[in-house]
Amino acid sequence: MALDPSALSLLKLGRTATEAPRPRRRRGWWIGALVLLLVVGLLARPRVLEVETIQASAPDVGGRTTVLNASGYVVARRIATIASKVTGRIVSVHVEEGQHVTAGEVLARLDRSTAQAAWVTAQRVQDAAQRALVEIEVRLADAERAWQRAHDLATRHLVAQSVLDTAQADRDALRARLAVTQAEAATATATVAQRRQDVEDLTIRAPFTGVAVSKDAQPGEMVSPISAGGGFTRTGIATIVDMDSLELEVDVNEAYINRVHEGQLAEAILDAYPGAPLAAHVINIVPTADRQKATIKVRIGVDHLQPHLLPDMGVKVRFLEEAPPGQAAVVALLPSTAVLVDGSQHVVWIVDAGHLHRTPVVLAPSPGDEAAILSGLAPGAVVVARPDASLKDGVRARVKSGG
Repeated sequence: MALDPSALSLLKLGRTATEAPRPRRRRGWWIGALVLLLVVGLLARPRVLEVETIQASAPDVGGRTTVLNASGYVVARRIATIASKVTGRIVSVHVEEGQHVTAGEVLARLDRSTAQAAWVTAQRVQDAAQRALVEIEVRLADAERAWQRAHDLATRHLVAQSVLDTAQADRDALRARLAVTQAEAATATATVAQRRQDVEDLTIRAPFTGVAVSKDAQPGEMVSPISAGGGFTRTGIATIVDMDSLELEVDVNEAYINRVHEGQLAEAILDAYPGAPLAAHVINIVPTADRQKATIKVRIGVDHLQPHLLPDMGVKVRFLEEAPPGQAAVVALLPSTAVLVDGSQHVVWIVDAGHLHRTPVVLAPSPGDEAAILSGLAPGAVVVARPDASLKDGVRARVKSGG
């Protein structure tokens, strides 16, 4: 049977009148290109290093260099915990922490009722001894006259010798009694002075001018010059420090003690005030060593005491010495950790305008953990605190937080 061409044409697939043409996929290529460009841009962007920095400090005036560094504490040569000479109950305390006191100022008072009564009793005993002394003196004067009369009468043989002997015995007995009474009166007077001192001892006074750094007792507590069992008796009322006696004590390794001498200039920097160095000098070297720590104690005086200098503060001390003849002056100071040895050169990495710059420097001989710069660096320059060999010149750098 022959096929009908018109019928075959009806079997072809075609779009209906309402079917929209399909869009061509042409947007995918430019999205991929954009992502690729971003990745390439990020990879090509210069890397920014985070570095810890430190600032170069100015050297000491006078061309002196640091020969040794040491650490120690602020100490007071004159410090005392004020106690009582006798055991007693505290009635009042007149001192607080941080209060300035002068020599002789009343710090506390103890109960004086018993001591006051003993003083009154001693005064009455003294009064009785004085009255007895007056009586003996009157009786002795009468006995002296009686003996004189008996002597005159016996000389003229008007009375018996026994009368003269009796008068003489009475006189001598009263003389002896007078000596005893005088001694008793003197003892009574001394007892009164002692009892008066006992009363005075119950008033606690400052032995020297200073500042109270602690208050150790309260009214109603017992205080004693010696420690009592049970822990209910105080041995101190307050601690006074003479702020004019403050000095520094540092421990120097015995291997370096030969770099320190009496009168040597030094610079002290308190841990609490690192930006306020203090001029100082060596008072003396304590002539003994600590075998456990292999150190020797050095006493250092501060030239001008400051109000912020307090006992037991931590301090770092730089011992200074004149630069050797012919050596150039030190221009800047850095911790030794900020200097990198690169072959035969000493190098520091300066951070300037957000970039690293390799800078050779010349060092002076300086022991310890400090580098003395003779040239190549100016005070105030910001350098990398702990550089390493991976740093590159010109690399962008950002200071770490807290750096």
